[in-house]
Amino acid sequence: MKNQINRNLVEVMRDEMVVKNSIVSLLSDKPKTIPEIAVALQYPGSDVMYWVMAMWRYGYIEETGKPNDDGYYTYRLTNKDTLCPE
Repeated sequence: MKNQINRNLVEVMRDEMVVKNSIVSLLSDKPKTIPEIAVALQYPGSDVMYWVMAMWRYGYIEETGKPNDDGYYTYRLTNKDTLCPE
């Protein structure tokens, strides 16, 4: 795993575009929770929470409904066509 301790906010923001594209790629398969995304990316959950909440706030992703049995919401893409132009 990458760094298990909380990283400096500047480092988190520097990685934003790379991680955003990675999250989009992960969610293109099926909806996932923040812990599932964190494991797949090998980033601390707190960093993933930051990125997911930013993407949620700006309408890139949405919650799929009620939280699962562990209390985590599942997130999916809102519009795959406009997220990552290639």
